[in-house]
Amino acid sequence: MTAIEGSVALVTGGSRGIGRALVAALYERGAKKVYATARDPRTVTHPDAVPLALEVSDPASVAAAAEQAQDVTIVINNAGQALVANFLDSPVEDVRREFETNFYGPLNVTRAFVPVIERNGGGHILNVHSVLSWIGIRGSYSASKAALWSQTNSLRLDLRPRGIQVTGLHVGYVDTDMTANVDAPKSTPDSVAAQALDGIESDAYEVLADDLTRQVKAGLSADLAVLYPDLAA
Repeated sequence: MTAIEGSVALVTGGSRGIGRALVAALYERGAKKVYATARDPRTVTHPDAVPLALEVSDPASVAAAAEQAQDVTIVINNAGQALVANFLDSPVEDVRREFETNFYGPLNVTRAFVPVIERNGGGHILNVHSVLSWIGIRGSYSASKAALWSQTNSLRLDLRPRGIQVTGLHVGYVDTDMTANVDAPKSTPDSVAAQALDGIESDAYEVLADDLTRQVKAGLSADLAVLYPDLAA
């Protein structure tokens, strides 16, 4: 089991939304230190957090962050973006940009911090996925999150023998800036953060943070027309 009390954690995208809630929740559960990363570290507002500049799609930025945070035992790959490029009409470069942040970004961070976590005696990595990891209705965003889900499943096998547990967090709509224009039931960032940390402490393979996510995950065993009603029209 992974202990949060006394741990040193790093949260990417730690200045707002789910990331900010995760930083606060880690301290509430007794984390010794939490690095909260952001493109502009001045946007980190938690009074106890250690602000750290990080652009997850820039390997040099990731390497610099890892050099500064040599005491980390828990990494939460939360940073992401939602360009939602259409595969037929949007510039292919927009699709690549989505993958650079949502797929290669967590990979860059994981590769940089695995040696750090190993040197510190092992620990945990949590990747923030989406309900859209399992249903392709948002173009490049869905595809990038599906790819991240596959990455997480592979890393879980690769890292377990090295003393590092891996959890995937899947969420539907969360009341953040990203969903401000969505008219649908939403989870609170605090609720998602609490469930994510429960998953870390119990070494859960996956955390399904809301009813929508649980419903879609269950639907993966059904006919495709169940998840994509337009196919049955």
